[in-house]
Amino acid sequence: MRMTLAELREIEDVTIELLEIVSIEGQRYMARLTIDQHQHLLSNTGGQTALFRSSWEIQDVLGAFAIQRTEVVHASAYDEMIGMNSGPVEPLRIQVQRQKP
Repeated sequence: MRMTLAELREIEDVTIELLEIVSIEGQRYMARLTIDQHQHLLSNTGGQTALFRSSWEIQDVLGAFAIQRTEVVHASAYDEMIGMNSGPVEPLRIQVQRQKP
C-alpha cells in the first residue's frame, strides 16, 4: 500500500512500529512504514515513491511521529557475484533507533 505524508498526518495517535529506510543503490532512499502490522510505502502526491537523498532526511521528515524502531536496509550485492550460490540473500539490516518500551 502507498501512503502520502498528508495521509499519515491524518491518522490520529499514529505509531509507526517499524520505519525501514531502504537504500536504493546507496544513492537514494525510500521509507517503508509498518503501521498496525501493515506495510506502507511513503509516496508523493503524484502516487510515486518518495525518494530521499539520505537516511537523515527521512528521519527529519518523520521526526514528529512516534516511531518504535528504525532500520536502514541495504540489499546485498553478493548474490550477483560470479561463483556464488544462487538463491535468496537476506538484506543487511542496521538498527538505527529503538524506542524504549
